[in-house]
Amino acid sequence: MAQQSVRLRPVAEEDLELFRRFGSEPGLIGLDWGGFRNPHAPARRFAEDGYLAEDNGRLMVETAEGETAGFVGWTSRTYTGPRSAFWEIGIALLPEFRGRGLGWRAQAALCDYLFMHTPVHRIEAATHPENAAEQRALEKAGFTFEGTVRGAEFRAGQWRDGLVYGRLRTDPAPGV
Repeated sequence: MAQQSVRLRPVAEEDLELFRRFGSEPGLIGLDWGGFRNPHAPARRFAEDGYLAEDNGRLMVETAEGETAGFVGWTSRTYTGPRSAFWEIGIALLPEFRGRGLGWRAQAALCDYLFMHTPVHRIEAATHPENAAEQRALEKAGFTFEGTVRGAEFRAGQWRDGLVYGRLRTDPAPGV
């Protein structure tokens, strides 16, 4: 399957249905399904700040042909102390857009965007041990595997491990 380039853009009102689908269709979001969500929450959030807040946000992922493939998001996190802020990022692509090279490109583009427009030095991403495709995507996007967090999340009725990846501002940018 041919790899494709991506474009990130702000969330538009017509994208809200996609967010509703991710919150109401089990399995659509893959391993991150956490149960049904309030179907009105996406519209409220969009009305509040268009999904572009100071400490978190979302951008839509579009193919070169202009198809909406999913979204990327970021949230501010800290370790200890006020000077240790970093971004935690994530991605959700519709199943028909997976496996085309869009995911790693979108995550690399999001890192470029965040490093360009915010002063953070670190960006983190986490994934599931069974999600080998996302592990490869993160490595292609310039992330380094940093370790396993045991019992990190409650999903599908049990506590499960998570894998943590990090990318620093000073790390080499991935090849596109």
